[in-house]
Amino acid sequence: MTISQLNRAVAGLLERSIPLVWVRGEVSNFTAAASGHWYFTLKDGSAAARGVMFRMRAMVVGFVPREGDRVEVRARVSLYEPRGDYQLQVEAMRRAGQGDLFEAFLRLKEKLSAEGLFDAGRKRRPLALPRAIGVVTSLQAAALRDVLTALARRAPHVPVVIYPAPVQGEDAARRLAQAIELANRRAEVDTLLLVRGGGSIEDLWSFNHEGLARAIAASVIPVISGVGHETDFTIADFAADLRAPTPTAAAELACLPLAEWHERLARAAQGIQRAQQRRLERAAQRVDRAGALLVSPRQRLARQRDRLQGLARDLASAWRVELAARAGTLSLARQKLAAQAPDPAGGLQAVAGLARRLQQAQGYRLARCDARVAAAAGRLRALGPQQTLARGYAIAQDEQGRIVREAAALQPGQRLTLTLAAGGARVAVDEVTRDEGGPA
Repeated sequence: MTISQLNRAVAGLLERSIPLVWVRGEVSNFTAAASGHWYFTLKDGSAAARGVMFRMRAMVVGFVPREGDRVEVRARVSLYEPRGDYQLQVEAMRRAGQGDLFEAFLRLKEKLSAEGLFDAGRKRRPLALPRAIGVVTSLQAAALRDVLTALARRAPHVPVVIYPAPVQGEDAARRLAQAIELANRRAEVDTLLLVRGGGSIEDLWSFNHEGLARAIAASVIPVISGVGHETDFTIADFAADLRAPTPTAAAELACLPLAEWHERLARAAQGIQRAQQRRLERAAQRVDRAGALLVSPRQRLARQRDRLQGLARDLASAWRVELAARAGTLSLARQKLAAQAPDPAGGLQAVAGLARRLQQAQGYRLARCDARVAAAAGRLRALGPQQTLARGYAIAQDEQGRIVREAAALQPGQRLTLTLAAGGARVAVDEVTRDEGGPA
């Protein structure tokens, strides 16, 4: 095998044999390349291993490790084939000790989410023009200065009330919750800002407390959270009505800037002015139309006189038209009456014609009936027995008058009656012959 083939085989063996694993160690020889990739060594008291974290993975870490930092990395074991060096390809990194804290964070988040504490339906939009803004933070925090500077620049007309509470330490979460409850009891502000500067997960842990989350959710005043940097997320962020990436951004979300309000007021004033101008113009048009409708009594009488004269002319014309229409209707009725008058001579001619037609029809019908009777008589003669008897046949009947059709029904000595074409005879059976020709 060549060295390249050997290194490739070893790299494949390492990647197949060792799964993705979490490794804890101390950072040394850290280098952030211009490409954005991180190169470092991870070591403990007795061993070390090279590590690399590519740019797309490093962008989501949230901090830049320094020499001596203890970290935990999720890495895949591989071999850098050109040098034959074994190395860790790091996919995720967190500060050492954050694993347990992150698991506790996830458990609390899942619990409160199941209770509906983070539902979007219960969150409220802060007022765009608050009466006053409350800030819950430490008096010594740099975040307080950032918030006050941003509010003084954007909305110097809005009063700010500070509710001091520690933002780090064992009792910080309870004190922060009490400050939120105090602001709700005093009800002197319309929006609450819960702010703190950046830090490690341990520094921000007070904002992952269940009691603080419930106090935020129970607040009648809308709460905007601005804790840490943009990549930092806490339970307080999920419970708040609005989450800002930084304390300064929280101040910017708390109210609209004064310049924008001035601009809105100017636009509203212009709109009112235009609306009033349009209203005055419409009123002026109505006055002009009303003035055009006003006339003097003399003009009104003249108009009424002209109108009456016109109506009189229309009335006379309408009467003449009505008379002409009625005359036409009367003439038409006379014509219809004349057309409907009786005509005796014509009636007599029609009756005579009908009588002739009736006589002819009766003659035709009698002739047809005679022809039908003659045809029926001919068919009757053709089908009657007289024609058959005339050809030499006879009808034999026994003493009961039944017609004899078979010789087998006769007995010697039996008397029969014969009907001939002319007359008849009484005979006695001397001998009976069957169809085969033998005697019975």
